[in-house]
Amino acid sequence: MPLRLSRNMLPSGQPPYPKRHKLVFRRMMTSAVAIGLCIASAAPLAAQSNAGAYLAARSAAIQSDFEQAASYFTQALTRDPRNFGLMESAVASQLALGRIDRAVPIAQSLKASGQSSQVGELVLTAHKILQQDFAALEAKPIADAGIGPLVDGLVQAWALMGSGKVSEALAGFDEVAAQPGLMGFALYHKAMALASVGDFEGAERIFDGDTSGTVIQTRRGVLARTEILSQLGQGDKALSLLQQMFSGATDPEIEQIIVRLENGEQIPFQHVNSAQDGFAEVFFSVAAALRSEAGPEYIILYAQIALNLRPDHVDALLLTADIFESLGQFDEAIKIYKRVPANDPNYHAAELGRAEALRSSDRPEAAIEVLEQLARSHGELATVHSALGDALRREDRFGEAVAAYDAAAELVTDKGGPSWFLYYARAISQERQGNWEAAESDFRAALEINPNQPQVLNYLGYSLVEKTQNLDEALEMIERAVALSPDSGYIIDSLGWALYRLGRFEEAVPHMERAVELMAVDPVVNDHLGDVYWAVGRKREAEFQWARALSFVDMDDPLSEAKPDRIRRKLEVGLDVVLEEEGSDPLEVARD
Repeated sequence: MPLRLSRNMLPSGQPPYPKRHKLVFRRMMTSAVAIGLCIASAAPLAAQSNAGAYLAARSAAIQSDFEQAASYFTQALTRDPRNFGLMESAVASQLALGRIDRAVPIAQSLKASGQSSQVGELVLTAHKILQQDFAALEAKPIADAGIGPLVDGLVQAWALMGSGKVSEALAGFDEVAAQPGLMGFALYHKAMALASVGDFEGAERIFDGDTSGTVIQTRRGVLARTEILSQLGQGDKALSLLQQMFSGATDPEIEQIIVRLENGEQIPFQHVNSAQDGFAEVFFSVAAALRSEAGPEYIILYAQIALNLRPDHVDALLLTADIFESLGQFDEAIKIYKRVPANDPNYHAAELGRAEALRSSDRPEAAIEVLEQLARSHGELATVHSALGDALRREDRFGEAVAAYDAAAELVTDKGGPSWFLYYARAISQERQGNWEAAESDFRAALEINPNQPQVLNYLGYSLVEKTQNLDEALEMIERAVALSPDSGYIIDSLGWALYRLGRFEEAVPHMERAVELMAVDPVVNDHLGDVYWAVGRKREAEFQWARALSFVDMDDPLSEAKPDRIRRKLEVGLDVVLEEEGSDPLEVARD
């Protein structure tokens, strides 16, 4: 698969948020779980009086089919309009689709019921922001009945910014920062607020101060600081920051900014230019922070609010589409990926995501078409050609895949790190075409870059075993692969098969048995165990394994390694006769 840099991780793999925020996120998770569950269930009363719509809604919600869930929950509400569980589920389903306008009336009914509902508060808060009702947002008390101390506090501070009460707003950000675990978020938003009114000096003092270690250090945060430094005339410092934080990363947006800074150009500040942008940043930054902490059904509510508040927020678009992908809602993901403009520096990331969503929804040819167009428009990016090669390889179009990998290899400047996968994938494509010399060269090139990569060690070692070439070296490679990945059935099968090929039949038995335990329905592994059993004289057990292997063969897969005709022949006459018919050495020779 193409290696894509997470939008919320620094290239070094450094977590985007300090560990001290983990406690805050866990506190928020109580509400997160409640909201996630409210989508998938409703009050028992609904099931008793409105079973059809309720059951259909619940089934849709479990499958994350928010469109159907919203429809059925709303239908159920018409018959049971005061059911709190149904109201929450209907609001959550509509919000997951980004339909704040449809969720508002139900959220207002939730509020009127007097019961606390976080998802209802999310919708009503977003509605007030869209109405620019800053006065209501300023006056709203920070209490347990709201969304939560982090979001409520930041929203209130941005509302003060929207009303022009800058000093009070800054004091509000400081109040949030004083709460345990929230300093990083609060300082980031305070810096954005200062920059939005042109106080770039104040914003940079926050980034550069003693508390800078607690400021959110996401990709987005680093880019915002870059813009701030550029506005201050500190282009050299901005350039140094980018080179330090993104060294070795392939990112067209970063590369464009670096070129502009090197040319002495001043980069405009565009991350947050208004209170509306600030509100959007609140919900986006929380969604991004919770990406690895909460369920996707919960995170998407925040991401959709961010998009409603700022439809051109490309990072929010990519995050929302990615969440839909993780939920298996590929059509929704595709629609959102298509909203990223073609002239945006992150267009290639959106198209890579769209292609992956198309492939996952069983539209491989459409995915290939997207990638072919992207290769024409963004042909300077190695990752685009690599992704095209992966898509072609999955469809067994190995010759075309090799050509795509060739184009990627020519563009790769850093021959280390993740580039091993490019050579590995090209090697597989060459091997499948029967070009063993080229394949072996690429396998060994991948190992030069990553000597301890178990997939490469296993594939090359197994291939050498199958070709009865360099068997001692092949065995050593596979043994290293097993040590690195001791629970991989494929790799353990390779070890057992290598020992069999070397005539070490008794040693092969436990490894082949372990491989079958791990991959009970794989035809090749079962076939191999049958051969090993035959070699040690356990002929009845061998026949049983061959019969099992035959039952698992996919007759519609022309490239399957399983050979059903050969298995049938072994069941008829035994392995010794088959080897003789093939002109292979008998087992006694192998043993000697």
